[in-house]
Amino acid sequence: MAVLRFEPATITQIAQRVGLAKGSSSYHVRLLERAGLVKVVRTRKVRGVTERYYAMAARSIELPDPGPGQPDVLLRNAVADLEASPVDGERHVRMAHLRLTEEQFTELGARLQALADEYRTLSDPSLPDVSLVFALFRPTPRRQVEGDAK
Repeated sequence: MAVLRFEPATITQIAQRVGLAKGSSSYHVRLLERAGLVKVVRTRKVRGVTERYYAMAARSIELPDPGPGQPDVLLRNAVADLEASPVDGERHVRMAHLRLTEEQFTELGARLQALADEYRTLSDPSLPDVSLVFALFRPTPRRQVEGDAK
């Protein structure tokens, strides 16, 4: 999916970029296509073979909230990407604890989404990748968590 973030690619191009065999890449792209996450956006004939260019089916993917006790796959992958990023590179990481009304909570969520959408339109495929992850949620109150442990 990361290979297709900014521009369409063929199975061969995807395989080269992720370091997999063409057969393995083809298999995984077909799974993503069946799931509706990628789609063929154009084709062309090359020496009698039809080459398909795949792209993400949507500009973003919204995953459902995990069930109780289930890991949040999106955030775990984001943390893994952050940990793998160059230590000497510029990073902006912050966690803030806020106390907001329902209205403020909803407004902040909308503003964060709008800001992400605004910068997505500015994305230039010739520039290096930048990842943005945000999670706005109400944690379980500490007293309830501590009370559950007794």
